[in-house]
Amino acid sequence: MLKLKNRLKELRARDGLNQTQLARQIGASRQTISLIERGDYAPSIILALKISRVFRESVEEIFQLEEED
Repeated sequence: MLKLKNRLKELRARDGLNQTQLARQIGASRQTISLIERGDYAPSIILALKISRVFRESVEEIFQLEEED
């Protein structure tokens, strides 16, 4: 089974953003950011592209599909 991993927490720390600030920038809720970070929610393509734009990194550099044990 595949699981969607991400670097959101790392990138937020790098750029000095909390979950609420990132959520406001992309038009989402803080809860959505939390769920994405935990891997409990896969963002839509539009949301992933907005996140990519905020961090100036490609979607593939932020999100990765990994095999789950």
